[in-house]
Amino acid sequence: MTTSPERTAFLLEGLDGGNPLAFLAAVGLLRAASLVEPCWTPSMSWAVASGGLRPTLALAGAVDQADLLDRIHRLLQTMDGHLALARWDNLGVPLKEYRQYMQDAALAATPSDRTWADFAAAFGSDAVATRDAKKNMVIEDTALRTVSGAGHQHFLGIMRNVIAITTVDHLRRALFAPWDYADPMPNSTLRWDPVDDARHALQWRNPSGDPARKVGGTMLGATRLAIEGLPLFPTMPSGTRLQTTGFTGTGRRNTFFTWPLWEGEIGVDSCRSLLALAALQGEVPDAAMLRKRGVLAVFRSQRITEGKYRNFTPGRREG
Repeated sequence: MTTSPERTAFLLEGLDGGNPLAFLAAVGLLRAASLVEPCWTPSMSWAVASGGLRPTLALAGAVDQADLLDRIHRLLQTMDGHLALARWDNLGVPLKEYRQYMQDAALAATPSDRTWADFAAAFGSDAVATRDAKKNMVIEDTALRTVSGAGHQHFLGIMRNVIAITTVDHLRRALFAPWDYADPMPNSTLRWDPVDDARHALQWRNPSGDPARKVGGTMLGATRLAIEGLPLFPTMPSGTRLQTTGFTGTGRRNTFFTWPLWEGEIGVDSCRSLLALAALQGEVPDAAMLRKRGVLAVFRSQRITEGKYRNFTPGRREG
């Protein structure tokens, strides 16, 4: 942590910019900090540190680590029981039900709180339909959805559990220390970390019954912050399909998540715009144009589907 009369800067040594979960956690923290205290005018930048590209969060005024973590944790607790996450366990929702959900979210939005509406836009759209395993017409949903009920893994249900059990210490370990993966995995991982790709044929034990997963294997604080980052990746209809900000492709083997790391300090609104840049999504990102916008590096992860689960590969630096 460094301080000046104007700003306090926190180097987040736990967050490796090449890991999709860590990146989602970083932007989730930036969004959360902007909601905790607008007077903080939080900003984030990336630089080489601790053997990787790591973010720095800067806040106005003198703020110590304990105060930052306490204030962020108290904000995160407000999502426990929140209507944005309470209606279903998964996102395979009939169009009419989701349309009502979005209307309710719009009515609940205020100039100071649009949390429900932002999550609704991130989860999916009633404008694009697909068929579920039982041939029912349901919404197409976010490309960040990795589970849908198989093996008792429920996308929104896991979110609710993570929200309920995350502590200040989980946040501290995720942000300010090398990841130790000491948190139990059952009902606590959303499979955004490449280490979650534990395939049966490559394991000593069946992953679904491995006792080691009950005592460690995930970083709960990172997952909790990543949930807060979801509203920065809204979905939108494109032709006959639904697209998610930051993603290209829609199939089992051609879907990729691409994200930028930037060197100048930017706030959450600029971050939201940067994530949506078309120049990121080319087969080869437009490095020259992106450098003019302050982008330090671009990483790309493939979303892969094995059976009924989705996982993400480690981020590969592009350009």
